[in-house]
Amino acid sequence: MINKANKWLVGTVSAAAIAGIVTFEGMRTHAYLDLGGVPTVCVGHTGKDVDMAKVYTNDECRRILVKDIQQHNTGILECIKVPIKQEEYDAYTIFAFNVGINAFCTSRANQLLSAGRHADACRALATSANGGPAWSYVNGKYVAGLQRRRQYERDLCLKGAQ
Repeated sequence: MINKANKWLVGTVSAAAIAGIVTFEGMRTHAYLDLGGVPTVCVGHTGKDVDMAKVYTNDECRRILVKDIQQHNTGILECIKVPIKQEEYDAYTIFAFNVGINAFCTSRANQLLSAGRHADACRALATSANGGPAWSYVNGKYVAGLQRRRQYERDLCLKGAQ
């Protein structure tokens, strides 16, 4: 079980989580604007420090990725109030890597998780309260790739929620 009391586990996502992030984010050494128009580079890194004119090295991208993963997986533990299993932790980290820590912390999924409804929380990563796709839209447009990502996160999460 993972929770804030298990400080030694903070920052310990599995290889499956890292592979999931890399698979869904992709790797680009040239900065680009993502579907939402946000400057992005390497493995889904966004922020004011993205230099649109720079070509990043693979080593720079690896260092950025490690820092970003640590930031996101530590960040989600600040708002998770119940013990969770490794697969749940990995899934929520992958999710937060894409939507942001605050978005995860204020999400329906985290509300359900806080209520002890682990499986429902996992399902909420991919399905909205009305049964439609969740977290799969950019600027109001449905993105099938995001829905596939949400389904991956849901399925990984459910392995731990059983």
